[in-house]
Amino acid sequence: MAAGYLEILRARHATRLLVGTLVGRLPNAIAAIAIVLFIRAEGGTYSLAGALAAVYGVANAVGQPLLGRLVDLYGQPRVQLPAAVLSALAMTVFAFTGTEPPALSYAAVAAAGLFTPPLEGGLRALWSSVLHREDQVHTAYAMDAVAQEVMFTVGPLLLTLCASLWSAQAALLVLNVIGVLGALSVVVSPPSRAWRSAPREAHWLGALRSPGLLALLAAFLFVGGALGSIAVTSVSYADEHGGDVVYGWMMAGLGLGALVGGTVYGARQWTGEPARRLQVLVALLAACQLPLMLRPGPVLMVVLTVLAGLFLAPAIACAFVLVDRHAPRGTVTEAFSWLVTTFTVGSSVGTGLAGPVVERGGALWGFAVPGVTGGVSLLVLLATGRVLAAPGRGAVVAASSENDPNRAVEPRFSTGDRA
Repeated sequence: MAAGYLEILRARHATRLLVGTLVGRLPNAIAAIAIVLFIRAEGGTYSLAGALAAVYGVANAVGQPLLGRLVDLYGQPRVQLPAAVLSALAMTVFAFTGTEPPALSYAAVAAAGLFTPPLEGGLRALWSSVLHREDQVHTAYAMDAVAQEVMFTVGPLLLTLCASLWSAQAALLVLNVIGVLGALSVVVSPPSRAWRSAPREAHWLGALRSPGLLALLAAFLFVGGALGSIAVTSVSYADEHGGDVVYGWMMAGLGLGALVGGTVYGARQWTGEPARRLQVLVALLAACQLPLMLRPGPVLMVVLTVLAGLFLAPAIACAFVLVDRHAPRGTVTEAFSWLVTTFTVGSSVGTGLAGPVVERGGALWGFAVPGVTGGVSLLVLLATGRVLAAPGRGAVVAASSENDPNRAVEPRFSTGDRA
């Protein structure tokens, strides 16, 4: 099972790029929790902490595709590193000023979110130039999705460890410095410095002019909504079955399911149309989330959360293949960043939707939300199946790479019938 992953990690620069990207994304992974911990340590209210975390999330959702477009235009080092430094500086201002004055706190977290570097989209743009073979790139997408689950599990643990050893302020500062070092490791690597986006057609919509990409984003808005609703409804369940410890295990179970599913999915090569496979994966994802409505005891409930997350990473990995297919030439980083933004927005919407549902109908109906949103996502994929199955634009390697083998460009593969 691990042979495919080991083959990728043995490729030159691959391990450095993967680890550097994960470390560079650490501040973003722990931002919401870090803001809440810091505000509470400063004596602020949960309302203020939630509002600041929301401002960060909205600013991040806006900044990712905008910075992704700049990366496509000007290259990775010119955008990623300055953005990482600006984001860290903004968090430093927040850490030292605290909650007074409030306007400065909001401005600082907004700037930190806005300038969060699009390392996630940047890594996916680099895989093709590092690995060269299409099947390896698709396996790397799956490994990438699995690594995300590790980061979102380890990140909060590191945050709470730093906060307990020093302080919430120190944790905020240390992890943002580590994030800058991760971004630096990526942008000074030869593949990142050499990477150039393919020539792009000037268009104000950028990547969003692709019908296939729009269909995919619409579907993953609802996939994100399902995850956000589970996070909120699980709090209601945990309040009645053991409190924070149970909630922590449920969230860990969700991540473990995604980790296992993504590992198994990426360990083999898949034949057939990726658009059709994504329909199956999203259907399975929604079906596996419905048993949460049974609400058994805590132990079985954790098992059900593992099941609920089982097809998440495979669905995301398959979506990466379709993003690569449908992103207009010269917009690959922006296109991947739009997927990140859409998923984040969907998760926020799911969080907001589940709250009133839980208040009126309890955890039973709260856990029905992910099944419904997953079903809507499947309907979107079925309705746009022909669009997603259509060949993408610019599925050839840029000619300039043939003249200069040391220059990394935006290679594109014809996804054909293998993913």
